[in-house]
Amino acid sequence: MEPAHPSEPERPAQPQEHMPPSREPDGPDGPHGRQGTRGSQGSQPCLLTRHSGGVTTLVLHNPAKRNAMTEAMWRELPGLLAGLSDDSSVRVLVVTGAEGTFCAGADIATLRDSVESSQSLAVAAEEALSTFPKPTLAAVRGHCVGGGAQLAAACDLRFAAQDALFGVTPAKLGIVYPPSSTRRLVRLVGPATAKYLLFSGELIDADRALRTGLVDEVHPGEGLDARVSAFASTLVERSQLTQAAAKEFSADKPTDASRTEHWRRVAAESGEAAEGAAAFLERRAPRFRWAP
Repeated sequence: MEPAHPSEPERPAQPQEHMPPSREPDGPDGPHGRQGTRGSQGSQPCLLTRHSGGVTTLVLHNPAKRNAMTEAMWRELPGLLAGLSDDSSVRVLVVTGAEGTFCAGADIATLRDSVESSQSLAVAAEEALSTFPKPTLAAVRGHCVGGGAQLAAACDLRFAAQDALFGVTPAKLGIVYPPSSTRRLVRLVGPATAKYLLFSGELIDADRALRTGLVDEVHPGEGLDARVSAFASTLVERSQLTQAAAKEFSADKPTDASRTEHWRRVAAESGEAAEGAAAFLERRAPRFRWAP
């Protein structure tokens, strides 16, 4: 793994005592403004959050090392995500990096002490992001490499700037890539491309990442924030019931019959379909009420 976007002063997240984000008028400073920012910005590596209009943006912040993830950042991420998961005001999670790049992986300094320990922390963080119950979107600029690629792959969707570079680099370090991360990569890009990335450690550009399925959309750098903001707002307007069930059914595990029945019952009791049909016939935006 090797040592990365949106670009404004923000404040460290404090997942241990996650409080509902504040609500302030939208501002012009980032893809979703600067509202509800947590903590105080400094030069230390940290995770930052800001909230606006149902969208929480999580910023990986370690710009001196292209947002490489330190051991402390890996440790903090699962707890932070748990707090956001429990916050009903959070409808969509956008993950990005500070100052023009996504994340260049694990801080190599942490690998000197214990590769196994560092990898275990990375996998725990990756799994916490993968199982986050609400839609997740990685907004990628610059380098998305190693552990950064693990985090992006763990998101539901990935939008990239034209300048983005992607790489899965354990072969450059003699590291055995985790089986869960390998399977997730194969599901995204297929066995051949996964092997190309894993065997070689070569970086690929955004256009090739789009062709292989590693990313869902590619945009000029100056247009990425606007597209991410618009799409995240679209997700906020959609039915949480549909999103939650689809996320569970698309997970890499068999669907138990009891869970199918659970969602059938919830759908029947929710009134979401009736509201959707009524809104369509009345030519208005639906007002979906169901929440997990």
